[in-house]
Amino acid sequence: MIHIYGIKSCGSVQKALKFLEDRSLAYTFHDFKKTPVDQQKITVWASKVPLATLLNTKGTTYKTLGLKALELDDAGKITWMSDHNLLIKRPVIEYNAQIIVGFDPSYYEGIFNS
Repeated sequence: MIHIYGIKSCGSVQKALKFLEDRSLAYTFHDFKKTPVDQQKITVWASKVPLATLLNTKGTTYKTLGLKALELDDAGKITWMSDHNLLIKRPVIEYNAQIIVGFDPSYYEGIFNS
């Protein structure tokens, strides 16, 4: 089963959902705004993908919170992401014990067509 985490208004999430729907691939969707993910879930993701991939340093939330100036260690980054899920790059997809972050149609083709 494909499980997608993100927010419905995010362009990358919308593209990922459309990609899956266009191929009639079943998925479940977890909306960060309705049900935030906790530190434990983020820690699991961070064990499978680099934190540099998971933490959205280009987004408004990161800049507004002034996190660059804090020079956070990995534990600090995970704590901030659990407190502010919008710091997580979207979408995050759990599929066959893999964690896929962001939208990349050519990468998706290789993952979901195998």
